[in-house]
Amino acid sequence: MIQVEEITQPLKIGYERICQCPANHINCLTPKEWIRSQVAIWELSYEKRDIRDKKIHPAVFPIALPAKCIKLFTHEGELVLDPFVGIGTTLLAAQDLNRNAVGFDLKEEYLEVTQSRLSQGRLLNDTKQIAIQDDARNIPQYLKEETVALAVASPPYSRFLDKPRLNKSMRGDLRQNEHYLTIQQYSNDPNDIGNLEPIAFSKALGEIYRGILPLLKTKAHCVINLNDLWWENKRVPTHIYVVEAMMEVGYELRNILIWDRRNLVNRVGIFGWPNNYIKLGTTFEYILDFWKPPHQKTRS
Repeated sequence: MIQVEEITQPLKIGYERICQCPANHINCLTPKEWIRSQVAIWELSYEKRDIRDKKIHPAVFPIALPAKCIKLFTHEGELVLDPFVGIGTTLLAAQDLNRNAVGFDLKEEYLEVTQSRLSQGRLLNDTKQIAIQDDARNIPQYLKEETVALAVASPPYSRFLDKPRLNKSMRGDLRQNEHYLTIQQYSNDPNDIGNLEPIAFSKALGEIYRGILPLLKTKAHCVINLNDLWWENKRVPTHIYVVEAMMEVGYELRNILIWDRRNLVNRVGIFGWPNNYIKLGTTFEYILDFWKPPHQKTRS
C-alpha cells in the first residue's frame, strides 16, 4: 500500500494500450463477445476468491462485475480507477485482465486486505495495481489528465447500512443470525460520504466525480453500482439522485443496466405480505454507465 506522504508527484503507472487492437475499437472483445454483452440485464456470480464475510467488509461486489466493465470499456494496458476501492475487488479484476489500476479508500484495514488479495495474483504481469489510503476528493493530485480509461466503483451507499440489520428479506427462522440487529456501516469518518443523507450523498458523490472528470480520456466510461434506499417505509430513489448529480457536473448518461441478483438470493422470507407490496431489494441493483462526452464542458 502506498501511503500519502510517499507521493510527491503523479503516480508512475501505465495508461497506454499494450494490445494490437484497431485504434477505433473501445475494447478487446470479439464480435461474439460483444453481442453477449449487449444484454442490459447482467447475471453475475461470486467465485471462490470473492470475500463475502461481512465482518471484513459489509458490502462487496463480485469480481465478475468490475471484470465485465473492464472488458467492455478498456484495452490491455489501460488505466482503471476505483475511487472507493474497499477491499480491492476492482484491482483484482484489473490484475486478472492485464490492466493498470489504482484504487482509493479511507480505511487502512480494507487496504491491508487488498494488498493480501493482490499478492496472491499472477506473477507475470505487465501492469501495476496500486491501493492508496486517501480521500477520493484528493484523487486529482495523483493522476495526470486524460489518462484514465475507466472509472468503476460501488460507492458507500447513503445511510444504506446505518441502521440495525433486521434481515427482513430472509425467512423468519433465519433472521436472527450473527448479524441480526448489528449496524454494519463502513466507518464513522466524517469524510465518509456513506454517512450523509441521500441527496447530500449524491451531491458529494457528484463533486468527487467532478474532480475525476479531467482525468478521464474523452469518451472514457464511468460506471457506478448502487441500489435505492428503503427508509422508514418510503422509497428513496438514490439512483435518480446520482444520475442528476453526475449530469450536473458534466457526465453523460449512456446506459442503465440491471444486475439481476436472483441467482444469489436463497430462502427468502415473505416481504410486505399481505398488505404492503415492496419489491425485494436484494434481487437487483443498478449499474449506471456514464461517459466523458466529446467536447465536454463542466457546468458551473
